[in-house]
Amino acid sequence: MKKTLFTLFVATTITTFAQNTLQSPSAFLGYEIGSQFTRHADVINYFNHIAAASDLVTFQTYGKTNEHRPLTYAIVTSAENQKNIENIRLDHLKNAGIIEGTSTPTIAIVWLSYNVHGNEASSTEAAMQTVYELITKKKDWLQNTVVIIDPCVNPDGRDRYVNWYTQTKATPYNTDQNATEHKEPWPGGRPNHYLFDLNRDWAWATQTESSSRLVVYNKWMPHIHVDFHEQGINEPYYFAPAAEPFHEIITPWQKDFQTQIGKNHAKYFDQQGWLFFTRERFDLLYPSYGDTYPTFMGAIGMTYEQAGHGRAGLGILTDEGFTLTLKDRALHHTTTGLSTLEISSKNALKLNTEFKKFFNNSSLKYKSYILNGEADKIKKLTDLLDTHEIKYGFTNAGKVTGFNFRENKQGSMNATNALVVSTDQPKGKMVKVLFEPDAKLSDPLTYDITAWSIPHAYGLETIASTSLISASDNKKNNPINNIANASGAGYITKWNSMDDAAFLTDLLKNNIRVRFTEKDFSNDGNKFKKGSLIITKSDNIKNKNYDKTLINIANKHTRRLYVASSSFAAKGVDFGSPDIKLINKQKIAVLKGKHTSSLSYGEIWHFFEQQLHYPITSVDTDYFKNIDISTYDVLILPNGGYNGYFDKNTLNKLKKWISKGGKIIAIADGVKPFVNKESFNLKINKPKSKKKDSIGNLIPYEKRERERVKDFITGSIFKTKIDTSHPMAFGYNDTYFSLKLGSNSYKLLQNGYNVAYIQEPTNVAGFSGNDALKALKNSLVFGETRIGNGSAIYLIDNPLFRSFWENGKLFFVNAIFFTNNNKFRL
Repeated sequence: MKKTLFTLFVATTITTFAQNTLQSPSAFLGYEIGSQFTRHADVINYFNHIAAASDLVTFQTYGKTNEHRPLTYAIVTSAENQKNIENIRLDHLKNAGIIEGTSTPTIAIVWLSYNVHGNEASSTEAAMQTVYELITKKKDWLQNTVVIIDPCVNPDGRDRYVNWYTQTKATPYNTDQNATEHKEPWPGGRPNHYLFDLNRDWAWATQTESSSRLVVYNKWMPHIHVDFHEQGINEPYYFAPAAEPFHEIITPWQKDFQTQIGKNHAKYFDQQGWLFFTRERFDLLYPSYGDTYPTFMGAIGMTYEQAGHGRAGLGILTDEGFTLTLKDRALHHTTTGLSTLEISSKNALKLNTEFKKFFNNSSLKYKSYILNGEADKIKKLTDLLDTHEIKYGFTNAGKVTGFNFRENKQGSMNATNALVVSTDQPKGKMVKVLFEPDAKLSDPLTYDITAWSIPHAYGLETIASTSLISASDNKKNNPINNIANASGAGYITKWNSMDDAAFLTDLLKNNIRVRFTEKDFSNDGNKFKKGSLIITKSDNIKNKNYDKTLINIANKHTRRLYVASSSFAAKGVDFGSPDIKLINKQKIAVLKGKHTSSLSYGEIWHFFEQQLHYPITSVDTDYFKNIDISTYDVLILPNGGYNGYFDKNTLNKLKKWISKGGKIIAIADGVKPFVNKESFNLKINKPKSKKKDSIGNLIPYEKRERERVKDFITGSIFKTKIDTSHPMAFGYNDTYFSLKLGSNSYKLLQNGYNVAYIQEPTNVAGFSGNDALKALKNSLVFGETRIGNGSAIYLIDNPLFRSFWENGKLFFVNAIFFTNNNKFRL
């Protein structure tokens, strides 16, 4: 017995000693870094080990993914700094004026973000090696540097990729590009659970990974932020400095220090004979990247791109005949990570000095943005501002004058109770970037969209003023507390926002029958516009608890219900009018799979589950042709590449279903299968072609790419006209600002309804090439064509794009529940 206890004691002591003795990643994991991919749980275990074994590291959780994986970060610095870490953080924020007080900090704050794209998986391997080398070989840098390491920004995407690769790869791994281990299936590991690109979500924070991270990011506001990525297998390595265009708020110091960092990296790469490139492809304009967002918050924000991506696996033969291995990829990222920390430590004082200067916003042209509109939309915007810890207030200034966003020129607006967002605050430069009418563009060849203006995205009437408009901190809102009135004919509520839409779907899920009006009317002294919801006693007579359920749901959603003592209208239609229609509890199918854009499908999936809270059935393109589509009321086609998928038999099947009352909603390139097809009434809009010069194209080779920009539209905002009488437009006025992502143009429908359209193209923000602009004359944006008893609905511009274009979402809801509402599902 004593021998057994002694053996157990020794074993426990050895285990405890091993746990508390600092181990390298290879020793801890049992394999060399780069010899296999590490699952996220094992990455977390290693960082927990590091934190337990070293007084230089703390490791914390900042959230959970949709698949319940932890989101984490490590703080790495000297033991002395760890004891004083909160004061270091506060002194840093005081230096920028973000919190009150004065300080003269001397410590550099560097944030390293790894694996934002799940299948760009070498960087998380590098994160483990980087933290180990930092605390064992580079301790001196930590005397004046705090390093924040997020080892995996996208755990769900990473594990999707790693699990697939581990299950698929050959042993030993196969470097042939045609091997199945280099052919990642749809949707790939790049996006998160909802198939969003997290490197496009920093500013919009629609995903839990982004919103959770920003809580910590705003607590630290680092001097340096690096976002580690991977690119195609034939591009060796990219690091700073970035390419044009640079947003105009980026300071000379930010540009110069990027160059200094790049030269430091080049020193190490040249020593090893590793190829790299700089100042190409990756610009600093669109504000929602992991390099631009930090840059616009005062940091030196950078993207580092290693060759590899999800295609490379453990090793692959490049087109030039070199074998690119995971070991090499992880080593390159480790090298640039450590090089960044080295030069940051050497320049800690300068980083603090220049960081403070960045937050002087006195030179900004517009001092205030004044916004008016529906209360729900204002609330959505203030929620976003709260996420970024941007200050705002409300004013009773009366009339304000400045640049009028709706008119795209100087004008004025009544500012009573309007929201005011000022640039006279520490984060004033970010305010400018997010709200400015049109970002200054030095080069049209960009990596992403060139317009995103929040006033248009949220559908708010806005004035940009060169004067500072006074505002108070809070706006008083009257609480909603509806009370049941069983003696009345029913209840009415207005239809203006996504909050109204979520209220509607909650009612439908609770089996409360709801109507909407296609005509304006008045009842009991209140005016109601088209789209207003009507819940009548007569429709819900069999539901004994209907009043109680309705009131509870309305109060939960803070929707004001207007009691109708009678169904007899004071003016306009009565409740029993044919123009007041029951809303069907739609059964919705959404196409997904290899013919669809994973991003577009993800936007739809996220919209229904996280915003509208309404069930859908996702149907894969692998078996869609074999299902009985008659069991669904609505079929949604995401953006995608459907070439050849919708053959003659499939189109005939769809047409028969539509003619019996089905409804298809096609988004962006999801409309292409219906172009020039009988009954679908959709044709491409082609401008008159120019006569080609008979001597041929004499544009030099190096200028060909730039010459093609005349045909491009790179994410620009256009003013469109709206048919407000059509049910798809209920809740909108006669103008809508649409984000157009490409130059595709379709003719106005000849035998249908042009709900949103462009007559003379008015590009209010972003880049549009001259030829592309001409092609938009008399073009469709949103429309409906009737086929028998059903409809085909075309959303040429994607209203759900990245889930940030808030003002487009109600068109989508209207298309589902209001447009051609011709049957009722019991």
